[in-house]
Amino acid sequence: MRRTKIVATIGPASRDPEVLVRMVEAGLDVARLNFSHGSREEHEENVELVRQAASRAGRQVAILQDLPGPKLRIGSLVNDHVDLRVGDRLTLRCGSEDEGDQDAICVSWGGLPDAVEEGDVVYLADGRIRLAVRGVRESTGEVDTIIETGGPVASRQGLNIPGSTKGLPAVPKRDLELLAFGESIGVDLVALSFVREPEDVLEVRKHTRLPLIAKIEKPQAVENAVEIIRAADCLMVARGDLGIELPIEDVPVVQKQLLRIAGRLARPAITATQMLDSMITSTRPTRAEVTDVANAIFDGTDAVMLSQETAVGAHPELVVRTMARIAERTERELPYERWSEERVRRDARDPAYTVAHSACVAAQELGLAALVVPTLSGRSARLISAHRPNVPIYALSPGKETVRRCGLMWGVEAASMRRHEVTEELIRDAGRRAVELGWVKPGDRIGITAGLPSGKPGTTSLFQVETV
Repeated sequence: MRRTKIVATIGPASRDPEVLVRMVEAGLDVARLNFSHGSREEHEENVELVRQAASRAGRQVAILQDLPGPKLRIGSLVNDHVDLRVGDRLTLRCGSEDEGDQDAICVSWGGLPDAVEEGDVVYLADGRIRLAVRGVRESTGEVDTIIETGGPVASRQGLNIPGSTKGLPAVPKRDLELLAFGESIGVDLVALSFVREPEDVLEVRKHTRLPLIAKIEKPQAVENAVEIIRAADCLMVARGDLGIELPIEDVPVVQKQLLRIAGRLARPAITATQMLDSMITSTRPTRAEVTDVANAIFDGTDAVMLSQETAVGAHPELVVRTMARIAERTERELPYERWSEERVRRDARDPAYTVAHSACVAAQELGLAALVVPTLSGRSARLISAHRPNVPIYALSPGKETVRRCGLMWGVEAASMRRHEVTEELIRDAGRRAVELGWVKPGDRIGITAGLPSGKPGTTSLFQVETV
């Protein structure tokens, strides 16, 4: 059983129903919809396509809505792309919606002239294009630059200003509109871009009950990482923007620090950006990419993410299958015993943490076949997952959304079970359901968690060993 989860971005290369089915069969656990691109109609259709593919493949797949956030972006371009040449002048027109060309490009944020000055550096296209600021005209909202590193730029790509961007709104109105739309079409998880402080997460939480994933992309977010991760339900290490905003040599260290914090706080974590980038065109990853994926798993990531590899790449099914193979091999070498003892900071005020730890210790010492976790919200499964037991974690829930969201939790496989109000009935039915699903066989010893009173979220306080 593969325990590390795979997140893959859905795009033109992976929207075909047959391709999607093969991706799910290959190991896709979470389908990411990038709301920085595509129309609402396309995203609504993508949700339906993923649901159909999951049903055909007989696997649970969660859908992640990735909001654009207040990240700076350029506007539309003539023919959707332009080639910028070294030494040419380029004007950034801020707050305008005109089509851009090789002489002038529009930027979504009107506050850019106040945020830069002569001598500053601005990056486009994930850092591939470097512009040097030569002048600012606040009266017209324009920034004059010289192209120091050229190349192709496409419509709606990101723009980075290393340093502070305090003038940017934390939660743009458009994001809240897209959030409501995402809920209406049935997404399961929401990723928040460009988070800089915990208040950014808390503001969005006022508008939704969906689990929130904080993407760490800015130096300010790294500085506030503990508070941000505590405020969120999940972490994404967004290495693309981090590699532009921070010295590139800092990124591996920051990745390890962020994953360590997420583990301590028992929050699932996703490691993202260019993990198998060469497979956009190639049928085989580089050795460095394989090592990168494995190292993220050794660092304790719950999930690894594919972006362009599956959105526009030539081999979306193959890249998912390759990612799964790397994960399965790496997981044989993980330090399960040490992680079970040291990874999570257990909260003395909350017995669920101690129950989760005790369940993992019992699984190892008693040679249990599995841990079966009835759960309403998914929290009990998340806490056990965070302790990294060396046996399968099987979550059972009456909520179909909870079942799908478990797809982001390391080592958790989930299925539905009817709701129970009596604890004894819950435990008995959990064992029966585990056998029915083929997770365990009669005669196996398993551990089952439960809460008193039954049927109330957040009350896990009981662990029982059963022979099914």
